Amino acid sequence: MANITASLITELRERTAAGMMDCKAALTENNGDIEAAADWLRQKGIVKAAKKADRVAAAGLVAPAVSLDGTFGVVVEVNAETDFVAKNEKFQKLVADTVAKALELNGDFDAVTAAMDDEVKNLISTIGENMNIRRIASVNGDAVYTYVHNALVPGMGQIGVIIALNGDIAKSTEIGAKIAMHIAASKPEFATISDVDPVAVEREKKVFIESGATDGKPAEIAEKMVAGRVQKYYGESVLEEQPFVMDPSKTVKAVLAENGATLAGFKYYLLGEGIQKREDNLADEVAKMLK
Repeated sequence: MANITASLITELRERTAAGMMDCKAALTENNGDIEAAADWLRQKGIVKAAKKADRVAAAGLVAPAVSLDGTFGVVVEVNAETDFVAKNEKFQKLVADTVAKALELNGDFDAVTAAMDDEVKNLISTIGENMNIRRIASVNGDAVYTYVHNALVPGMGQIGVIIALNGDIAKSTEIGAKIAMHIAASKPEFATISDVDPVAVEREKKVFIESGATDGKPAEIAEKMVAGRVQKYYGESVLEEQPFVMDPSKTVKAVLAENGATLAGFKYYLLGEGIQKREDNLADEVAKMLK
């Protein structure tokens, strides 16, 4: 068997843009022959997939799901380059398979992406677009509920929410689904006040004071105004403190208490959130075609 050196792997990687492990496997399969290894990668579709990996994938689908016993939930985001691919049944199957694998592997991102690697690469080669499993989150509690907004197909859409509750589950089943919808509408950053970063609170205070709102006010009045601004911040960003969208006279925390439940955790995913999308103009596209 040929000695597969690091320099040989690096050379093949530079030539094909395939991953290091794929290059090592190709060289091993072809007894160190770099030309044969490059052909092997092309035949496997790996080069095609690797060359598409630098394309921005900001479209796709978000999908939440719950375990059979109802106590564990996951939400995944799988991205592709265009909305058109999200409508493809093969891509939707990839998303469904990813969700199933995430439930099986307890939401472990590294384990899920490793298990799904071949399926992702094969679909990239088939469809011709870059795609990836971007993120996975999980929650657990006595019961987990989900909500999908702008669903393209059942269980998959642009916004996915999972929420876990503890307590009287028979009583809280209906309210769990409604609070999942509330999260989609209100997009809280934190579950409880204790989850809020103290630095963020101090920043809110500083911005409020520097806005001039407390200028000329007696110290005790200014202090109360700042405290009021902090409470407003909590009401905007903390799930338990937000006015419940279906009854704004009550906070989410109060609604949960009325239904014998407490919040165990939640996760909100918005498709493509935070991805820097690249925008090319027509002149750029023509120039690329002429190269």
